Amino acid sequence: MIKTANLQKIFTTEEVETTALNGIDLEVKDGEFVAIMGPSGCGKSTLLNILGLLDNPSEGSYDFHGTEVAKLSERQRAQLRKGNIGFVFQSFNLIDELTVYENVELPLLYLKVPADQRKEMVETVLTRMNIMHRRNHFPQQLSGGQQQRTAIARAVVAKPKLILADEPTGNLDSANGEEVMKLLSQLNDEGTSIIMVTHSPYDAGFAHRIVNLFDGKVVTEKMRV
Repeated sequence: MIKTANLQKIFTTEEVETTALNGIDLEVKDGEFVAIMGPSGCGKSTLLNILGLLDNPSEGSYDFHGTEVAKLSERQRAQLRKGNIGFVFQSFNLIDELTVYENVELPLLYLKVPADQRKEMVETVLTRMNIMHRRNHFPQQLSGGQQQRTAIARAVVAKPKLILADEPTGNLDSANGEEVMKLLSQLNDEGTSIIMVTHSPYDAGFAHRIVNLFDGKVVTEKMRV
């Protein structure tokens, strides 16, 4: 699904040049669950942004499902993201002015899915995430766990090939965090590829493989026993 070679990202200001990624070689197979770990500032979120087609690398190549995407324009990246990649964030990133139902429906509107299909797809995923009874509530009326289940529902409603999760349990207590990890694990068991940035060894234990970054480089990779 994903193959990067010598991926580099350099941020430049008038005073300083910062190397966030320094020669990342990474492969992720279809259906794999990969955890990316490392200290703060080691390049984890920068790598996730590039893998999620939110940004381009400064140097190197990135093959996504057979397409070289390292030099795509912002518009081309947006087109490729649609329906292929779902995002789950630590801060949920739900839209406060929209109900649970409307938040989850949003990706389907961008994909121009017909209304009757949208209704079926949204209700199916809300039921699956055990959030259907909150469909008409707004994000601020939900618990943290409910907000993250809504965010996961939004990420998977269009049945993307890949989910990128950035510290998905970072704002949750241990019980809700475990519930979220079990949901992600179930989705992976059904064939969805997942790349997750985490500081939590417990969360990383759900992955097939753990990739450790340090100073913008892959320093170790470990398969789960």
